[in-house]
Amino acid sequence: MAANATDDRKNSAIPDIEALAHPTLDERGRQRFCSALRRFAIQDMPEAVRRDFEQRVKPAGEARGTQFDTARAIEHALEDEPIYQLYSSLRYNAQEMCFLSVQDEVERVLPDMIDVARDAAERNPAGGSLRLDPELEIPRYLDALDVHLTPGCFHNEWVADDVAQGAVVSLGARVFTASMSHRSWGGAARVMSRWIRHAYPDFQPQRMLDLGTSSGKNLLPYLEVFPDVEAHGVDIGAPLLRYGHALAEHQGAPIHFSQQNAEAMDFPDGHFDMIVSSFFFHEIPVKATRNALRECRRLLRPGGLMVHLELPATHLVDAWEDFFWNWDTEHNNEPFYTAFRAQDPIELMAEAGFTADRSFAHILPDLGAYPDRRDAFAWDEPGRPRHGKGGWYVFGSSLAE
Repeated sequence: MAANATDDRKNSAIPDIEALAHPTLDERGRQRFCSALRRFAIQDMPEAVRRDFEQRVKPAGEARGTQFDTARAIEHALEDEPIYQLYSSLRYNAQEMCFLSVQDEVERVLPDMIDVARDAAERNPAGGSLRLDPELEIPRYLDALDVHLTPGCFHNEWVADDVAQGAVVSLGARVFTASMSHRSWGGAARVMSRWIRHAYPDFQPQRMLDLGTSSGKNLLPYLEVFPDVEAHGVDIGAPLLRYGHALAEHQGAPIHFSQQNAEAMDFPDGHFDMIVSSFFFHEIPVKATRNALRECRRLLRPGGLMVHLELPATHLVDAWEDFFWNWDTEHNNEPFYTAFRAQDPIELMAEAGFTADRSFAHILPDLGAYPDRRDAFAWDEPGRPRHGKGGWYVFGSSLAE
């Protein structure tokens, strides 16, 4: 299927819920500023911090006998340095401002958004579905804080059939990623889906599941690559699912959304040929990760494939990259970041019942940066790109027939 196939099959019976929000000129300017500030804070500023560390802080510390072979040693050396404090302040505020910058436009049209979502749920013209569970208990690890510094987090509701958090997360992500075009969304999942087709050319999944699907944006690329797959997405947040379902019905994508905790889902054993996720596991405790992976093993049929897009494990990167990723643990309301990355994914999958010889953890080349490269990079391969800079880290496994 062509890359714009989901655009070609848009169902005009359901309006585009995202098109209802219109920022004012001032709001648009603020959003562009927030995009530029976050891009500077997460791309340019870290390089300045690293240069200062390599040229000034590290030599002075080594002269005193300090070893900088761990992320914690680097953090300890930098935490009182003005340049690091400025970097952290810019990055924290830019993160928060991205989501705040879309709230006013969402609130102005929230009643209309709710009407569109209700209409989509009642009629399902594209053939998808929405299944919510008002009695589902929100885990404390999500309810205790605003993950990603997103005001209201993913699940909170203030009116009947609320979609506000779905809109804030989805539209705020456009600002957050400095991507003002919808076509760039789901880019990492687009890489992953095309790699699966290349690496497993005979694999034709009939039914797939996306964990922590949010609004389903990372499911759409799989429908482009596997147009006949029956797509399911689960998430804990009802506003995300209502919003995502309306979006999918407008796109003509028959996605089946259900509100469930990935630690214990109600699908039958062996129900899926393929299970995926995008940046899901680092948001939950390691205990919950183990439970979710056991659920993946239960739900995957013989011959099935599991692939998770994530952040690279600590033992696979150098001390500086480890330090860079772990910033979010203390400063971005993602307290499980470091603990998850400290795990060996192969061992985690083995604990869940997958075999090591069928498991993997490697870097996929970003197809935009490496148009002639389709195979995954080995960790010791010269020129291997860093996760997020020309490559994407994935781990997964498969089951024998």
